[in-house]
Amino acid sequence: MAPEKTPPDTDSPEAGEKQNQMAPLPLVEAAFLASTSSMIWLVNYYFPMGPVLRVFFPVPIALAYLRRGTRTAWMTATVSGLLLTVLMGPTRSILFVIPFGLLGVQLGALWRRGSGWMMSIALGTLLGSLGFFFRIWLVSILLGDDLWVYVTVQVTGLIDWVFLKLGLLVVPSLSLIQAIAVILVLANNAIYMFVVHLVSSLLLERLGTPIPPPPEWVQVMLDYED
Repeated sequence: MAPEKTPPDTDSPEAGEKQNQMAPLPLVEAAFLASTSSMIWLVNYYFPMGPVLRVFFPVPIALAYLRRGTRTAWMTATVSGLLLTVLMGPTRSILFVIPFGLLGVQLGALWRRGSGWMMSIALGTLLGSLGFFFRIWLVSILLGDDLWVYVTVQVTGLIDWVFLKLGLLVVPSLSLIQAIAVILVLANNAIYMFVVHLVSSLLLERLGTPIPPPPEWVQVMLDYED
């Protein structure tokens, strides 16, 4: 008769001590990165510095994904939203989570899977643009005014100025104006995502969690070394 296999001794002092040491780490990192992300948003709201702090909004959540995986990243994004709900109210908390909380999870997932910059920038641009239109929709409801009309007026002024400089006596149609507005939103988010990738490439490499390397032309431009 074959001897019965004994299960591993998980109740031994050594195993219990190791488990107790490792279990809190994801929670501690999630709490720390969530507070960091919330603090960056809070400081930027009350002391705006232009795009300087904005590029860091999704980075702590992406770092949580790179270090600990999906669960910790979603935990970090959720805790960030809850902290901002307490500190600033639910509206501004929602405006952080959508799109920057989701963007951090998306970037972390793509970087951990080794996706190239082109794919992560393209998907991030799409998500950031959807977040912009969500912001327009939500704030329009809260203010009782259609902010898209304001955006359209601003784009109309820009198009009229360009046509005047080019000597074109053309009155742009509403469809053309709105199409150009959407293109400008996409272009703005694409530039933002590119800067986020540059900052993350430099910062996260020094933290021991590098993201996939940039394209060759970016490496040449930055004199990038592996």
